[in-house]
Amino acid sequence: MDGGRGVLRSLGGQWAPGAAHPAFAAPIHDGAALHFSQPLREQSIRPQAPRAPLPFRRRRRSKSAATLHGLSVLARKRGIGTLLALGLIAAAAGAGAMRGGQYDLFVAEFGTVQDLAAKSLGFGIEGVTIIGAKELSEDELLSASGITTRDSLPFLDAAAIRQRIADVPMVKEVSIRKLYPSRLVVEIEEREPYALWQKDGQVHVISKEGTPIDNIVDPRLSHKAFVVGEDANLRVPEFLKILENAGDLRDHVRAGVLIAGRRWNVKMESGLEIKLPESRPEAAFAKFAQMSRDMRILDKDLMSVDLRIPDRMIVRLTADAAAARTEAQTRKKNVKGGQI
Repeated sequence: MDGGRGVLRSLGGQWAPGAAHPAFAAPIHDGAALHFSQPLREQSIRPQAPRAPLPFRRRRRSKSAATLHGLSVLARKRGIGTLLALGLIAAAAGAGAMRGGQYDLFVAEFGTVQDLAAKSLGFGIEGVTIIGAKELSEDELLSASGITTRDSLPFLDAAAIRQRIADVPMVKEVSIRKLYPSRLVVEIEEREPYALWQKDGQVHVISKEGTPIDNIVDPRLSHKAFVVGEDANLRVPEFLKILENAGDLRDHVRAGVLIAGRRWNVKMESGLEIKLPESRPEAAFAKFAQMSRDMRILDKDLMSVDLRIPDRMIVRLTADAAAARTEAQTRKKNVKGGQI
């Protein structure tokens, strides 16, 4: 034992705790000398150097925590998979509906899905304002535009609407404006219908430049000048100048016919045809108008009046008038010859 009543132990041997140390030969008694089978060797105990810190190791999750984490990841993966599956099912159903025509029928009756969504938010088309229409009616322009109650303002294709209205021959310019949330403004500039032109049996409405506007003759345009023949659409001002000094006779004029691109014939509503000269046709027609008022020429059975020879008027009777005239002349001749 050391001075502190501690038991010194040998560093050379091995001693299991709880077993008797082999260095003791006899039990220890108070006051008795201790006999050691081997002398004790003193060994200085050097202070040990501090141990290097252990490397940091990530704390492993417990088995239950790892299981819960795995289940969470699996649940998320299963949720994404469910969404993808639902998306694929919806896409397949949509594709089937489109192939089967059900989607087209739905759109034709109710409009597209985006239009329905926009209208539910208050962006439906509640009114269309048309500015600049004179000859064209609002119903004609709305019909040409293709706008319906199925459309919504945000998804309305303004370019397509503009093109459809511009395709109307009488429309010269058109602009489209959206006034949110629910109004549409259509502003147009019409072509000025200047005259009617017949070529190859087809009647066209033409502008002042001679450009065909439309192939349909509107009764509202019946008062416009009517010209017939090749390139007559480009020479309407000449025909209008002929009619300037016609006075009341102008109301009885049906058409002007351009003959071989050189001169005009004037067709009257009664069927009478006035053949005008190439030179100064307006003066010749003014003279005919004066004779018509003085001699009531329009009331006579005439087929044509030829004014191409200066200071002379050649008339041609209708077939019935010619037959009646021949018969009258024959009777007059017989009377003169003493034959009745």
